[in-house]
Amino acid sequence: MNPTSSINEQWHWLTDMVQTIEVGLVVLDKDFNIQLWNGFMESHSGILFDTLYNKNIFEQFKDLPKDWLQQKMQSVFLLKNRSFICWEQRPFVFQFKNYRPITCRANFMYQNVTLLPLTSKEGHITHISMLVYDVTDVALNRQQLKTANDNLARLSQIDDLSQLYNRRHWQICMQKEFDRHLRYGYSTSLLMLDIDYFKNINDNYGHYAGDKVIQTISHIIRQSLRQTDFAGRYGGEEFAIVLPETTIQQALNLAERLRQTIEATPFVFSDTMIKITASLGLCEIDNHIQTNEQWLENADMALYEAKRQGRNCSVIFSTQYKNLQFKNESTLN
Repeated sequence: MNPTSSINEQWHWLTDMVQTIEVGLVVLDKDFNIQLWNGFMESHSGILFDTLYNKNIFEQFKDLPKDWLQQKMQSVFLLKNRSFICWEQRPFVFQFKNYRPITCRANFMYQNVTLLPLTSKEGHITHISMLVYDVTDVALNRQQLKTANDNLARLSQIDDLSQLYNRRHWQICMQKEFDRHLRYGYSTSLLMLDIDYFKNINDNYGHYAGDKVIQTISHIIRQSLRQTDFAGRYGGEEFAIVLPETTIQQALNLAERLRQTIEATPFVFSDTMIKITASLGLCEIDNHIQTNEQWLENADMALYEAKRQGRNCSVIFSTQYKNLQFKNESTLN
């Protein structure tokens, strides 16, 4: 075979491969003028190479991140090293629509991009090539996996009935907030809430009614808190709320709003109006509290004092409650 003919045939094969591969290929000179624009890029941009030849890529594609991308390209020219752009760093460089089946949820093509220096025969970097890979499937699968893991993590933290934090996760949050108080000294208060005569509701109307009462109280709590507060179902009909950067007087104001809202909320079950009230105990961290367990114990003492005083009230912890003996605590449930 004639060597010239062989070279021409190899060149034809190479050209055909460049035009048909499922990877975008762009070649730019040092002025960022387009010297090559393969079939993949024509197909997804809708613009033929003949239209773009020797034109500045940033003038032709106004939506390119010009300053950021130019800096990337200039480092390739300067350092003579390749550079990579991952979809996790930037979802796409070229704003191409996604043409996958209608079941695909992406509105655009996720891309990985590789920038390569191209040298002349003399060894000088004269051009740069861009390899554009469609990684939409990979990106979506990764995102779906992350969403699934996030949902599982959330489910492991949430009490199913109340949709508040479960006891375990709430205690972790409480410990973190206690540690934050020790570090920064912010006023931080704890509120314990217990539904009055909840056992009677279960006995007289059934556990389904009791579940509905818990859901009603939980909804009121969620609607009453700030984003920085966090509430949990501590157990049964008892709830616990940590109030960061909140003095005891501010916590008392919230407790009274909660108590009054609960009392004023009509609860009807099987055409019967059921009166719901709650007792609340509060405690602010002070110098006498050394652990979060002690903080919780103090708030719990205040809660029992609220029940001892007749229920449907809010009580701030006082050291005198430590000396009170409840001989029959079952009567306070």
